[in-house]
Amino acid sequence: MKAPGFVSRFVANRLALVAALTLLAIGVLAVAGPVMYGVDPFDMVGRPFQKPFGEHPLGTDVSGRDILAGLLHGASVSLSVGLISTLVATLAGVVIGALAGYYGGWTDELLMRLTDFFLTIPSFVLAVVLVAIFSPTLTSVTLAIAIVSWPSVARLVRGEFMNQRAREYVQACRAIGMPDLKIIFVHILPNALPPVVVVSSLMVATAILTESGLSFLGLSDPNFVSWGYMIGVARSSLRTAWWMVAIPGLTIVITVLAINLVGEGINDALNPRLKQR
Repeated sequence: MKAPGFVSRFVANRLALVAALTLLAIGVLAVAGPVMYGVDPFDMVGRPFQKPFGEHPLGTDVSGRDILAGLLHGASVSLSVGLISTLVATLAGVVIGALAGYYGGWTDELLMRLTDFFLTIPSFVLAVVLVAIFSPTLTSVTLAIAIVSWPSVARLVRGEFMNQRAREYVQACRAIGMPDLKIIFVHILPNALPPVVVVSSLMVATAILTESGLSFLGLSDPNFVSWGYMIGVARSSLRTAWWMVAIPGLTIVITVLAINLVGEGINDALNPRLKQR
């Protein structure tokens, strides 16, 4: 499958294209926003409960901190946690699933029983326990989300490798004495990557939601502002100052929806059966 074909099919999906542009805009704001809008999100810049479009563009929170500053700084934190935790989970899931699917036998049995153990525990509950044990820091939150996310990737990769390991090209590689690791990561893995890419894109959205939930419960790094942290701070004032919850909440909804639409667009573009659409 050629890259131009993938790009043209992805661009033809209008919703996916709009979602991708939306994510690009959010990413630019996450990087450039804090520099262009140089307000510290922890500074008390005015009286509390100021409404949007007044002295401060999006108003102030319960402590008089600028909501726009928190939103811009929170974008980099939430996106970083989502991307890094997904990368770690994907790498772990690919390695475990590849080894289990390629070798089979006792290797598959051992690794899949380990995977099943993590799958039996509700992921959010396990993330809460892990963050509570290791203290709430940005690193522990990221690792906790990665730990609860890798089993689904491992299951998917295992299935793809079990489907590929009996193919002729794999048999040919074995016949010429090629090392197993080279067969796994150079020849089989590229053929198993398309569904992994789709799942990983959707995992970013799940990771952002998980981080927001942890922050809402107070299990976040107090030295960083995230969108979930902003909602957690404002939850006691929901009935009197709804915008303090609605603004970061709407940002999370837009970001997660955009990621899901991009993931679906990638899935459609990578699916050969949709070439003629």
